[in-house]
Amino acid sequence: MEMVPSEGNQFVSKEGDFRSCRQSIFDEMKKKISQIQNAAEEPRMLCIIQDTTCAKRVNERLTLNLPASTILSTLYKDVAQKAGYVSGTFGLVWGNASEMEPLDHNREMSLSDSGFEPGGKRNFLQLTDKDGEQPQIASDESGTADSSGLDDSSQERFIGPLPRDATAGCSGDYSSPSYSYSSILNKSETGYVGLVNQAMTCYLNSLLQTLFMTPEFRNALYNWEFEDLEEDPVTSIPFQLQRLFVLLQTSKKRAIETTDVTRSFGWDSSEAWQQHDIQELCRVMFDALEQKWKQTEQADLINQLYQGKLKDYVRCLECGYESWRIDTYLDIPLVIRPFGVSQAYGSVEEALQAFIQPETLDGPNQYFCERCKKKCDARKGLRFLHFPYLLTLQLKRFDFDYTTMHRIKLNDRMTFPEELDMSPFIDMEDEKSPQTESCTDSGAENEGSCHSDQMSNDFSTDDCVDEGICLDSTGSTERVLKPKSSSQSMLTFELFSVMVHSGSAAGGHYYACIKSFSDGQWYSYNDQHVSKITQDDIRKTHGGSSGNRGYYSSAFASSTNAYMLIYRLKDPSRNAKYLTVEDFPEHIKSLVQKEKESEEQEKRQREIERNTCKIKLFCMHPVKLMMESKLEVHKDKTLREATEMAYKLMELDGVATLDCCRLVKYDEFHEYLERSYEGEEDTLMGLLLGGVKSSYMFDLLLETRRPEQVFQPYKPGEVMVKVHVVDLKSETIASPISVRAYLSQTITEFKQLIAQAAGLSAEAMRVVLERCYNDLRLLYVPNKTLKAEGFFRSNKVFVESSESTDHQVAFTDSVLWKLLDRHGNTIRLMVLLPEQSPGTLANRTLCQKVGDDSDVPLDGSSGNRKSVEAILEESTEKLKNLSLLQQQQQLQQQGSSNSDSQKSSDTSDFELIESPTQEADSNSSLCVAADNRELENRIRATAGSSGGASSDPCEERSDSEVNNDRSTSSVDSDILSSSHSSDTLCNADSGPLQLANGLDSHSITSSRRSKAHEGKKETWDTAEEDSGTDSEYDDHGKSKAEAQYLYFRTEPCSQDDSSLDAQKCLVVHVDKRITLAAFKQNLEPYVGVTTTQFKVFRVYANNQEFESVRLNETLSSFSDDNKITIRLGRALKKGEYRVKVYQLLVNETEPCKFLVDTVFAKGMTVRQSKEELLPQLKEHCKLDLSIDSVRLRKKTWKNPGTVFLDYHVYEEDISISSNWEVFMEVLNEPEKMKSMSQLAVLTRRWSPATMKLGPFQEVILESSSVEELKEKLSEMSVIPLENLDFAKGRGTFPCDISVLEIHQDLDWNPKVSTLNVWPLYICDDGAVVFYRDSTEEPMELSEDQRNELMKKESSRLLKTGHRVSYSPRKEKALKIYLDGGPAKDPGQD
Repeated sequence: MEMVPSEGNQFVSKEGDFRSCRQSIFDEMKKKISQIQNAAEEPRMLCIIQDTTCAKRVNERLTLNLPASTILSTLYKDVAQKAGYVSGTFGLVWGNASEMEPLDHNREMSLSDSGFEPGGKRNFLQLTDKDGEQPQIASDESGTADSSGLDDSSQERFIGPLPRDATAGCSGDYSSPSYSYSSILNKSETGYVGLVNQAMTCYLNSLLQTLFMTPEFRNALYNWEFEDLEEDPVTSIPFQLQRLFVLLQTSKKRAIETTDVTRSFGWDSSEAWQQHDIQELCRVMFDALEQKWKQTEQADLINQLYQGKLKDYVRCLECGYESWRIDTYLDIPLVIRPFGVSQAYGSVEEALQAFIQPETLDGPNQYFCERCKKKCDARKGLRFLHFPYLLTLQLKRFDFDYTTMHRIKLNDRMTFPEELDMSPFIDMEDEKSPQTESCTDSGAENEGSCHSDQMSNDFSTDDCVDEGICLDSTGSTERVLKPKSSSQSMLTFELFSVMVHSGSAAGGHYYACIKSFSDGQWYSYNDQHVSKITQDDIRKTHGGSSGNRGYYSSAFASSTNAYMLIYRLKDPSRNAKYLTVEDFPEHIKSLVQKEKESEEQEKRQREIERNTCKIKLFCMHPVKLMMESKLEVHKDKTLREATEMAYKLMELDGVATLDCCRLVKYDEFHEYLERSYEGEEDTLMGLLLGGVKSSYMFDLLLETRRPEQVFQPYKPGEVMVKVHVVDLKSETIASPISVRAYLSQTITEFKQLIAQAAGLSAEAMRVVLERCYNDLRLLYVPNKTLKAEGFFRSNKVFVESSESTDHQVAFTDSVLWKLLDRHGNTIRLMVLLPEQSPGTLANRTLCQKVGDDSDVPLDGSSGNRKSVEAILEESTEKLKNLSLLQQQQQLQQQGSSNSDSQKSSDTSDFELIESPTQEADSNSSLCVAADNRELENRIRATAGSSGGASSDPCEERSDSEVNNDRSTSSVDSDILSSSHSSDTLCNADSGPLQLANGLDSHSITSSRRSKAHEGKKETWDTAEEDSGTDSEYDDHGKSKAEAQYLYFRTEPCSQDDSSLDAQKCLVVHVDKRITLAAFKQNLEPYVGVTTTQFKVFRVYANNQEFESVRLNETLSSFSDDNKITIRLGRALKKGEYRVKVYQLLVNETEPCKFLVDTVFAKGMTVRQSKEELLPQLKEHCKLDLSIDSVRLRKKTWKNPGTVFLDYHVYEEDISISSNWEVFMEVLNEPEKMKSMSQLAVLTRRWSPATMKLGPFQEVILESSSVEELKEKLSEMSVIPLENLDFAKGRGTFPCDISVLEIHQDLDWNPKVSTLNVWPLYICDDGAVVFYRDSTEEPMELSEDQRNELMKKESSRLLKTGHRVSYSPRKEKALKIYLDGGPAKDPGQD
């Protein structure tokens, strides 16, 4: 046994040492197991924390389930981590305790000793401000992890696109809802700075980081000096890149913005939402830099670093004659998978070898040799002459699939080495030849031709310009004799940047993996996040997948793979190091100092922002009324200073003095003044507002007073009451006065308070509380408190204290209730009338004039009665003449036939006037009569007769006789008769216009009295049904026509709007419980035509108009100042629907053609609808068709559906709805569809031998049998039944499909016996079925024929909109503007 010396110089065995070590490990494991068991058995405390420091998070809850032994300091740390705050900058208090005792975060007391309850009981805590300051965000100058939760430790091994909540993505799928400015304040632990993604600029960030980590490019950019006098720094691309690189090297932020760089490109904000190819950006940016660097030391920098040369040659295989051209390149594009080959190249070396592999030109592709003077076999290829110092390889992963006609991404695996030897890719024959003069990247070339054995003598010597890797530094003889190892050492390149793309050809995300030449460490630059990665992470970007899936390997491979590789030549004599800050040129040092000062200023500004209270400010301006703004005040400013700032902000100078203004706490939502701050003028705003917060749960109001007034103190706990005084005599409701009360006050005390404020008598006072909209409650219990009555922060009451007897009746029957009810339900509408109504201009003008004088104003004043009575007296004779004429016609109607009676009863009194000379007078008489009825109602209401018909026979006669022929509503006529299109809508004779909610209208404007009109009910719907009543008499035999009033008042529009020149504007005050039918009836005199001859359109905020057609619906969905447009035209009757008719043209390029808008009615048959449709088609579409030569059928999108038979009835056999659409199809032969059991199928023959599709032909089946379908197709096409194949079409009609795909893509001959089962599911008319002859072989196509046919089919299908699986994003060309931005069209907005 081997012995070793111990500390006491005694020898112990190694075996004993091992045993003691093993025992200590066992003891440690036993201890940990015991701790785990104890923790499992230990009771836990459920803590629920509410964050009260921020209004946006006040409804969120943080939940922690901690062991009972957890100490308070640990609780604070856990809460800080979960809430994203810095520990120690907030407090925790009990949320369910009355005294809100704070928990000390420095105490080592456990949760169980601090009063927390275990066993699943919830311990409620509140997170509060500390010392009046809002908690600090964890990333806010604290050195902790940023708010996104992705600190550098968590990203140590991260590679690939970030989660969506941490990256402002580069496609539509990437978003950053949690990104904040504070997340970019602290520099990454790697020492490197990231770049903020503006929206979709990840491709730009990846390229900029690569250029920054290229020492030669960075140093050269630093050596360039910007001249202020020559160029604007904002548009100087090199200067903005220089600034960006300086910030990337010296800034202390985690990430910086690239907006200044993109602004120098001439880009606006929309460019940030355009994703581009990173290789394209590289080329365009280099071109822009070359243009900017002309006539400077950096003029040839791009060529010196990135440009190489290659020879494009063709060599005759018979005589050796060679024709060649010298080209330059900035990057080498490497094919991933050759065209037409399923196997991809496995490595970069293999792809490079394929790049220079020559092809043989033979057969029809022979080359005409200048020496042989004939076409000969030749070899064509590329040879590398120069390799650049920085070698850029582009892996061409984006390709085009000619089968699907879509762009695709190739995700095949392609390996690339860390060190790449390029010596095998230069032909030794070309090494012998001297170099030609350099040529430009844009394609300028040196051309020539020579025999291969004379090439060395035909080249001129190079001019020793250092461009890339020059292989001619010695004589040609020396190069041939130079050992290969020396050449290889010159051509070894070191990988330092891998630009990775993750996603598809439609979009994705770029990031860069870059190796630092300072320490050899690889880093992942993923927008604002920079983290360390390893070689294993680099190998993951090779692409591909595990296993071999053959041709489809790319589809199952990872979408994250390398797209661009940048290598640097390993040459110690040329390899540069990064310039340190000490070695910066003087102009860069001054730039660093300037940026440092700017960053310090930004930091100070952030500090000020963090200590600034931003709160919403309101002011009742004496001139401008209510104003709103935002008050930004430092937390250390006093209330007096804040008031002065608010005074200036609200522009009160010259309107009110500063001592007449004060700030009060205000609740804008409830319009409630919470409290005033008497005696606290020197208190700091931070204390008054509860600290600096992102948002506050209250506002501030700058209150003003007149010099003789005194501010009223507002104490916490008071409630605001807006008191409206009601005058029953004048029917007016005064503007509100504000009164403050306590919830503990009784109704008696509250009345005394109101009496004192309003100067009313408290004894006879009635107080009505409006608890919510139109919810009126009479407060009549004297000892009840305001709190018990439902008062809240802000309240609205109506008071009345007259000596009338109205208070003796029930509240709901009182005049007060009716007045308040009218006040609560009246809305103000802006009605735009048509400029002219045919033949009724005089009528409308007079109606408007009279209506303006006779209607009752909203405030209840009597108006100009005298003028109305004068007009009424002057028009009495005309009214009597009109009444006598109507009586004579009524007698004629009673003696006429039933059909004549029905027809005349549906005729409006406007239609009685046919002569143009009589029209104006008659319409004027009618208008005056209507206004006469309104005046009568007002007189009766003033006299107190709220019910009962008038006893004046003349009045009754004039009222009833004018209206008795208007009893039939427009919705009550025979809807199947086309001769009733001029019916009017008027409910004057149909009883009271009852409101939709069962409440009778009460406003004193227009009365509707009625008599029983026996024998006038129609076969269809009646006026009683439309007006909402079942009968004209109630159960007690009393007439329901007793004085029902519907509030409707008009006034001219006072708006001076140029848009209203072509229309007449009318302001209508109306009870919104009125039905649309009654509303139209009241508008009839102003429009000048009957209700059936105009339509009502509601205008929405975006100026869209929608027709209102439901006559029984009320105006409850309207609100004040909504707009309504009146348009002339036939309005829909009850049971009618507007229908759009399209023509079905199955064999046309566009099979769906719009024809006309028409009207179908409930109960109408299909044949009747065709009878009404055909004249319209003849008039509007010049289609002269017979009724038996057309059919109607269902239209679903563009698909033809069920054929409608002539005897089908709408709403019974055919469901119909608003804005319905239907197909009209012209038949070439008599209709074969006679029964619903039949099935109409559209068939189309496919001819493989000619690669053509035949026209559509309809087949009528008696059943759903497959055999019957095949028999019909065989009979029609003369294809033997056993050779007939069929398949159902896919997609929408006409189910277009490419002729190159139809033969194999469709499911031919499904194994089913009926059509209504899977996979056919042909259950309705209009299905498309293709059929073919199975013995017919497809046409053999050459490659050229196939390509030509493919182009034709693609063009055809794209025009019809079929076979397009997605709509690709239209890419915008990438441009960098050297003059600061694109030229804009001066005529463009």
